[in-house]
Amino acid sequence: MSRTRSVNRRTVLAATGAAAVSAGVGYALRPTDSQAATTAPGTGTGTAAEAPVAQSRQAPAAAPLAPYTRGTTVATVAAPRTSSGFRRLGDGIGWRRVVRDDLATPKSGRAGRRTALAAFVQLTDLHLMDTQHPLRLEYLRSTDVHAWRPQEALTVHGAVALVERVNALRGGPVTGAPLHFAMTTGDNTDNNARSELEWFMKVMSGGRIRPNSGDPRHYEGVQNSGIKQYWQPDTTVRDADKQRGFPHLDGFLAAAIRELNSPGLNLPWYSTVGNHDSMPLGCYASHGDSWLTEYAVGGKKLMSLPAAEAKKLQDAIKKAKDPRGVGFRDLLKAHARDMRSVTPDASRAPFTPREYLQAHLDPAYRGLGPVGHGYSTANLDAGTQYYSFRIAEDVIGISLDTTDAGGHYEGSVGSAQLKWLERTLKENQDSYAVIFSHHTSSSMDNTRPDPARPGERRHTGAEVLALLGRHRNVLAWVNGHIHRNEITAHAVGEGRSFWEISTASHVDYPQLARVIELVDNKDGTISLFTTCVESSAPHRTDFADLSQTGLAALYRELSYNAPGARTDLAGGARDRNTELVLKKG
Repeated sequence: MSRTRSVNRRTVLAATGAAAVSAGVGYALRPTDSQAATTAPGTGTGTAAEAPVAQSRQAPAAAPLAPYTRGTTVATVAAPRTSSGFRRLGDGIGWRRVVRDDLATPKSGRAGRRTALAAFVQLTDLHLMDTQHPLRLEYLRSTDVHAWRPQEALTVHGAVALVERVNALRGGPVTGAPLHFAMTTGDNTDNNARSELEWFMKVMSGGRIRPNSGDPRHYEGVQNSGIKQYWQPDTTVRDADKQRGFPHLDGFLAAAIRELNSPGLNLPWYSTVGNHDSMPLGCYASHGDSWLTEYAVGGKKLMSLPAAEAKKLQDAIKKAKDPRGVGFRDLLKAHARDMRSVTPDASRAPFTPREYLQAHLDPAYRGLGPVGHGYSTANLDAGTQYYSFRIAEDVIGISLDTTDAGGHYEGSVGSAQLKWLERTLKENQDSYAVIFSHHTSSSMDNTRPDPARPGERRHTGAEVLALLGRHRNVLAWVNGHIHRNEITAHAVGEGRSFWEISTASHVDYPQLARVIELVDNKDGTISLFTTCVESSAPHRTDFADLSQTGLAALYRELSYNAPGARTDLAGGARDRNTELVLKKG
């Protein structure tokens, strides 16, 4: 596409106020529902034509929508109402909006001139957990108290409450523009288990979910094991967490595995893959290994490990000394006699990248679409998990696969994907671009060869930054992985700059999602507004309330009190509710 067309198109769009966007229509780049790598990596380029694929159900407002704060952290945010012991939560003071001028000087009067380009929601690191899975590493808590969290049995309840919050939003909190889609930026599942993948698809698209595996009648895991290093909510065991003030809750585990309902998102949603979606435990390149599947679906579970052995295993994972899990397999075999019996379950088997794509393409999980939630049959044919899609008339989205199938939890991209990214940006140079990935630029330093493409070079986050810096149409790189709110300005010279927006997880406190609004200020600048939102669950909890809503509220409060929980994951004021100003490219 020529640069001349770019200028003319944007001039027309600015004059018309980007009417197509305010209509709430999303677009995909053909050949199918998104523009995936349509051939094997390194061959062919494919073509693209625009066609509508999804439309938000949100009705036009009868009165001005914006600015508004209800349901966002601008209005209120969960905060402790007690200062010691198990700290109860309540309504706290909201977080103010901060204008960041790192990359451009904001000009006065822009609020009266600006025009909305697009608005969407980012969800990230849901980590939906099959907490009874035999391959989980709860026993690392003997060396690291943060390795197991007391709230983990409630991840599905928390995710459903987050969907309910997104459904209740009236539009972009600053502009009132309709929310055009939601994007999940990876680690949608926790342990690459088919059970978790089914729960994720139903949370997002709607349906009845029973967050249980193994014995359909009752829970079989560390929380009723009697082992004192884990919170034993249903028993009188004086475990380590109860000594910290955690409550005794009769009926908690039965309630945690009880069937619940997700309404599904009331707007289209797209999906990006994370390392926990790609590899067992988020770090082992062991797909197809019979030993791993055997343990995953089998009837034995290791629930405790001496601290010295736990530290050795944790160090091996952190330092990527065992990317194929050989040492992990040997450890499990050595402790076969220490394992406890559980009910075998085939649904706990690891899912392959192909099965991940097939689940997204399954009509049962379409919800409001689009078909495949970004992925397409082209991805299946090429064996890829990256694609592009049209967000709005003048904005495209690009979803990357930054997981390294060679093992380890840090990321990288292969040469074929990097070339595809460059080509996609060039072919759409008349549109603004928002990049989505799981990993941040600083967590892409793992360049192990992909077993499926042993001769292909892997590239770091620094190389991706350099590529993005060559394209004036890039506005933002939106990601997760680090479980922390962090917004970074990237200035790369010659007027090229963009923002990297990393959002906290929904498994660790403060359990947030983020609304992002793109606006043209009509003065030579673009603003990106970011607004954090919590789930719909009330801040104040009632220990006697074990309903779906009550458990979602407890999920947040347990995460706040989790031993070893970090206090900096919310980030500073400059990383939460912001206006990020950019010069127009």
